[in-house]
Amino acid sequence: MIGPTIIPVSSGDGCRFELLVVALPRACQQLLYWVPAMGIPARHYLPLAEALAARGIAVAVHEWRGIGSSNRRARRGCNWGYRELLRDDLPAGMAALRERWPQAHCWLGGHSLGGQLAALYAGLHPGAFSGLLLVASGAPYWRCFRHAWLVGAAYLMAPLLANLLGYLPGRRIGFGGNEARGVIADWARTGRTGRYAADGMAQEFEQLLGALHVPLLALRLQDDWLGPPASLDWLLRKLGPAERTVEVITPEDLGGLPADHFGWMKTPASIAARIAAWIAAQDTAFAVRADTFA
Repeated sequence: MIGPTIIPVSSGDGCRFELLVVALPRACQQLLYWVPAMGIPARHYLPLAEALAARGIAVAVHEWRGIGSSNRRARRGCNWGYRELLRDDLPAGMAALRERWPQAHCWLGGHSLGGQLAALYAGLHPGAFSGLLLVASGAPYWRCFRHAWLVGAAYLMAPLLANLLGYLPGRRIGFGGNEARGVIADWARTGRTGRYAADGMAQEFEQLLGALHVPLLALRLQDDWLGPPASLDWLLRKLGPAERTVEVITPEDLGGLPADHFGWMKTPASIAARIAAWIAAQDTAFAVRADTFA
């Protein structure tokens, strides 16, 4: 397996980051754009990208603003929210990738918050992707969780702490990375209300999600308290009617390791195999439909 190709990307507002692309040295037919979980640098998904590339699927791993290769860091004088992630950074990454592989079938996926932002981005750009993939993802609505009152309290306290310090010190408190207070405000709002919105964006995300009709694969981790079944169900109920495949990853799938929110990233072969099989099945279905209407 060749090492990752680094593609420099610049957003419209001057934010710079690097896409990590892993692909076999041959024509790229299937391309997955992958959005990480909150606070997780892109490089941590290289094992998943390599496992998928070995199965013929090129993977481009997005880098969150404020994390890893990004030239921004959250602080009192440097803030952003979902608006910048959805309006500036993701489009810039997509454009850089499309410039190199314009003919590839493009799939969009993500882990945890990355899966949620992937769904919101797909809603903003219907028809741009062949399908949507979610791993350990789901809406953060407080009522979906065990000990819901504690989760609800966290959605009240996190924005207060972020506003007090100018950013959320995620590394210090053991949750995510150091996050911009705008991101925390948008995330916590959804956690409190169960509805998606972004400060500074007039789009009605609930309507956009309801109008989204793309095939979907959702992989839930059996031991994942951060992504319980109710959380995934809450997100899926927002999406328009389309073919959906929901599967549960167990410790047996991961060689006996806990099937939790982050542990799967160390042994992603089973996840990669399921994603590759699903994409192959969807691609075959597309080809059959194309022949039928030719």
